[in-house]
Amino acid sequence: MRFDYNAGMTLQEYFSSDVRGAKGEMAEHLKITPTWMALLIAGTRQPSPMLALKIEEATQGLVTRQELRPDIFR
Repeated sequence: MRFDYNAGMTLQEYFSSDVRGAKGEMAEHLKITPTWMALLIAGTRQPSPMLALKIEEATQGLVTRQELRPDIFR
């Protein structure tokens, strides 16, 4: 599977081949609850601008701030 890295991918796509515990580890790394992480992955909540930047960094740019918050980062 190839992704257009310039377009970014969603958190759901990023975790599509979830290694057991990866979501929990990411939540811990970001200092958020696993429940908040699940809401972000489901797309029912949006991260703050600062959290969007942290997610972009944690995913090494695979999930971009523009993908997470297109209303702020164009």
